[in-house]
Amino acid sequence: MSLTPDSVPRLPRGVRMRVDAVRNAHVLLAPERTFDLDQNAVAVLSLVDGTRSIRAIAEALAQQYETDRGVIEPDVITMLDGLLLKRVLETVPAA
Repeated sequence: MSLTPDSVPRLPRGVRMRVDAVRNAHVLLAPERTFDLDQNAVAVLSLVDGTRSIRAIAEALAQQYETDRGVIEPDVITMLDGLLLKRVLETVPAA
């Protein structure tokens, strides 16, 4: 399954983003797995709340970084698709 701009991502139960105090870095914690996050991933995942679409996330990032949403959106989809494949991200079911 590939995400679209209208997809609404969320972290599944048991998955959360935290700051690793020892390394002073953000990580994504999942059952029996940990993923190191770069600044871009932290910026995106900070906006993943189960209510915003990918389009809305890309728009918020575009405003924050003063760039075009069309430039950011494909990168956001690619990153979130990777997390979806690793099963540390899911989408909200359509209403």
